Amino acid sequence: MPITELLERNAALYGDEVALVEINPELREKRVTWREYELVENPAAERYRREMTWREFDEHANRFANLIIERGLQGAKIAILLMNCLEWLPVYFGILKAGSIAVPLNFRYTADEIKYCVELADCDAIVFGTEFIGRLESICEHTPRIKDYIFVGEGCPGFAEPYAPLVKEMPATKPDVKLTDEDFAAIYFSSGTTGFPKAILHKHASLSHSAAVEQNHHGQQRDDCFLCIPPLYHTGAKMHWFGSLYSGSKAVLLRGIKPEWIIKAVSEEHATIVWLLVPWAQDILDAIDRGEIDLKNYELSQWRLMHIGAQPVPPSLIRRWKSVFPNHQYDTNYGLSESIGPGCVHLGVENIHKVGAIGKAGYGWQIKIVDERGEPVKQGDVGELCVKGAGVMTCYYKDEDATNAVLRDGWLFTGDMAREDEDGFVFLVDRKKDVIITGGENLYPVQIEDFLRANNKIKDVAVIGLPDKRLGEIAAAIIELKPGETADEEEINAFCAELPRYKRPRKVIFDKVPRNPTGKIEKPRLREKYCGESLVEAQIRS
Repeated sequence: MPITELLERNAALYGDEVALVEINPELREKRVTWREYELVENPAAERYRREMTWREFDEHANRFANLIIERGLQGAKIAILLMNCLEWLPVYFGILKAGSIAVPLNFRYTADEIKYCVELADCDAIVFGTEFIGRLESICEHTPRIKDYIFVGEGCPGFAEPYAPLVKEMPATKPDVKLTDEDFAAIYFSSGTTGFPKAILHKHASLSHSAAVEQNHHGQQRDDCFLCIPPLYHTGAKMHWFGSLYSGSKAVLLRGIKPEWIIKAVSEEHATIVWLLVPWAQDILDAIDRGEIDLKNYELSQWRLMHIGAQPVPPSLIRRWKSVFPNHQYDTNYGLSESIGPGCVHLGVENIHKVGAIGKAGYGWQIKIVDERGEPVKQGDVGELCVKGAGVMTCYYKDEDATNAVLRDGWLFTGDMAREDEDGFVFLVDRKKDVIITGGENLYPVQIEDFLRANNKIKDVAVIGLPDKRLGEIAAAIIELKPGETADEEEINAFCAELPRYKRPRKVIFDKVPRNPTGKIEKPRLREKYCGESLVEAQIRS
């Protein structure tokens, strides 16, 4: 069934119960309901904690859907460029209810990347927040297809229209739009080693499948509360929240990652499930060790599950976590945006003895590991991981060649190299692509390499991932200088200051960049030289 029917069911059955809570710890502690928030003159000052019931959630989505239809945007592609906030999910579902296609954008995108993505996805409108005014203002004259800029927040810029008054005037009734599982629902962005994002098209069936997968894996019930910290543009965060949607349970959107904020939110909101990235889990443990967090001051007995995704998980971290939180269940998932996020491979809380593995085929999924001819490899041999299920994307939008390269007979070829142990558990060995995963975010080496090559002192450069205890991997730039030139790490770091912070190399190494006879950089040689072993091997050994 279309994913929107789950929201409508929850509104009918649990209308007065809280569905969503937004907490912004940087603002003063003032609790308001959604209705109270709509009435205050200066809502920006009243946003420490806001909440919304299931009925309000559904009505708000209906209002936005009716606005879309009134604007003639039914069936159009509408971008969402917001930080996590109470409006995010109602906007998303409003787009779907209108029969339109939601296009979430990474809030770290530069102006040029935003322009590239909205043009690739053929977006006709964009909903955005305060943080993105400057970026959109610099490109709005160069994106003529987008006619509607809808602004969420205070201080609406001149090129946009304010969201709140537009939506408030719309009817809260369900729009007369018939949806089916086969209707297109969303476009998410991924990228290959070139660093240019691909537009991943999904149907309603994919989204609904991911909700069922998540609830099956983690057993969400009505009395659960999910603390959501990662950004909602990310398929991982959204699809884990789909478990709350499926079960009709509360979720809390926490705007901030400080350890004390996370622990306080778990305590005050009675969170039972928390999805963390590796750095956040390590930061929490470090803060406890330093005495900055005294667990006796918090109510944490209800917290039953901690799960981690988006990057390889060091077994040593989970051993340390279990020593502090011995009653916690632990789980991990593997997935891609092309497979509608996490869950196509799943470890399972009962398999903590297999930490280091990504698991077995998830609920409703099939997996296989194949050689270069597409034939299954023998158990224990390394090959490319492939997945098949209702959550596989329809295609890369407007890119038939790229689609055909990864979709074959319903199987999605992930580009990740893996092996299966004697018990049937899958371990990632290396990535076929050169994407670096640092703190759960993807870095694309070619983008960083192209930027560094603009430096007149640099002859050649290669960017690789090095193992890092906290972030999983860090980007290291191996730089070959031109003959007679000199430079040091400080100078290179200053040159990289124009890059977004998360894209800057964390380590600079001056060395010769090896290339093969066809001119391609031999990154395996560099990894062997500076890592000595694969990332996963290092983590398993730890």
